[in-house]
Amino acid sequence: MGTADPAASGTVSGPEVVAAGAVVVRRTGGGEVLLVHRPKYDDWAWPKGKQEPGEHVTATAVREVVEETGVEIRLGRPLPRQLYRVSGGRAKEVHYWTGWVMGDDDVSAYPANSEIDQVAWVGFEKARAMLTYADDVALLDQVVQHPRRTSSLVVLRHAKAEKRAAWDGPDEARPLTDAGRLQAARLVPVLSAYGITRVLTSPSERCRETVAPYAEDHVLRLEHVSGVKEEEFTPDSVSEAVAFLLAQKENAVLCSHRPVLPEILAALGIAEEPLALGEMVVCQHRKGRVVATERHLAF
Repeated sequence: MGTADPAASGTVSGPEVVAAGAVVVRRTGGGEVLLVHRPKYDDWAWPKGKQEPGEHVTATAVREVVEETGVEIRLGRPLPRQLYRVSGGRAKEVHYWTGWVMGDDDVSAYPANSEIDQVAWVGFEKARAMLTYADDVALLDQVVQHPRRTSSLVVLRHAKAEKRAAWDGPDEARPLTDAGRLQAARLVPVLSAYGITRVLTSPSERCRETVAPYAEDHVLRLEHVSGVKEEEFTPDSVSEAVAFLLAQKENAVLCSHRPVLPEILAALGIAEEPLALGEMVVCQHRKGRVVATERHLAF
């Protein structure tokens, strides 16, 4: 059970409240984290906020951090979720990640307001003393145990495509449906949250179309990987592709097909149930080894 919100009371009723935030880290002075002070509750906590309608929780976390601190981040390791009751007795679930700064980390010019009146970078031990809630201290402990920066590798199954039986052309040219193109568009903020800078894909059209909206939005080129194409892959070609990606420090997405994905996940050393269309596994890796994973349903 998470720490109770100061306004919480009563029994659970009504829809669940979903929120997201991050424990934002920088390496200055042996390690510092970013705290916010909320005058309404007179507490020190992690930057977080409620999910907006139609928004993925990963995008919520990034948006809330920049709104509450002025600092842009990308997501790293997933952290334990918090669950507690809020005003009206509703259950609130808060998703957290380690957050890594992208660009300027100066918070001195952040304008105080009625929601957040102070933003501060503080060392790990000082943060432990300042944090108001025990569950927030527990998140800090998780980060202190794993303070090193990781890289993200998103393994993605292509979005919904035209059915094989209804398609007259070569299978590799089979395109996405309208629903699949909507899935592809919705992937843009999710991949953005992880700071993806390389877009790798099977050359098949349904895979290309799945990641093309993100690549176009971020002005990135599509890199074709024949070794993860359904008609051409072998265990060796998949292992080679995975080894290459784990050797990189860039954040990358790799889009492939249902028959290939078990080989990709096995090469990464992780066990997952089959991915649905548009579903992904996000791997955090460091020095060639996967150190954390999370799975996101099609959105």
